[in-house]
Amino acid sequence: MRSPRLFHKILGVAFLLFPCCAQGKPAGSFPLSSFAQLPEDGIDQGFIPGFLPMVDNEVEDVIRQLEHRISRLEGVLHLEKMITESGGKIFATNGKRADFHATMKKCKEAGGSIATPRNPGENDAILYFVKSFNTYAYLGIKESLIPSKFQFLDGTQLTYTNWYLHEPSGKGEEECVEMYTDGTWNDRKCNQNHLIVCQF
Repeated sequence: MRSPRLFHKILGVAFLLFPCCAQGKPAGSFPLSSFAQLPEDGIDQGFIPGFLPMVDNEVEDVIRQLEHRISRLEGVLHLEKMITESGGKIFATNGKRADFHATMKKCKEAGGSIATPRNPGENDAILYFVKSFNTYAYLGIKESLIPSKFQFLDGTQLTYTNWYLHEPSGKGEEECVEMYTDGTWNDRKCNQNHLIVCQF
């Protein structure tokens, strides 16, 4: 009998290789550029039946990349239901709601972190869930020690923002950031129950 961990890996590969099966925007298929087309007669120099002609280090590179993707997708599958992708990030939700700190904990347990958009594409990936569930979501951004100055959770400066008009406006009273259903941001207290969206 296969272990649950192995089963999750198999599902992860399925999401990877068959993006049409994923809900939401499909996760991009993995480009295996070194998988060459076989000759018509199926015979090629150095070709072993049942195996594609690849150099050893190319095989190792592909395996390493696949293992990395599978590891991330395992975390995604713990959340179930929905995934989207932008650039190298995978975003997921379980459709449940929680306050900011509970969201961070849930994402960490799944092997990821709270969704943190660093460009318009990533913002749109998170917005997909916010629109789908018609609710707000917390982002991985918090107010710094300077009121109305926000930063990423690792303390680095924001390189991309999408604030709603006249926001942030909490002036030290609202330390967290939520995404509205139009994709813009608002500073907010951290105790509201919002949609859990994680990134991997």
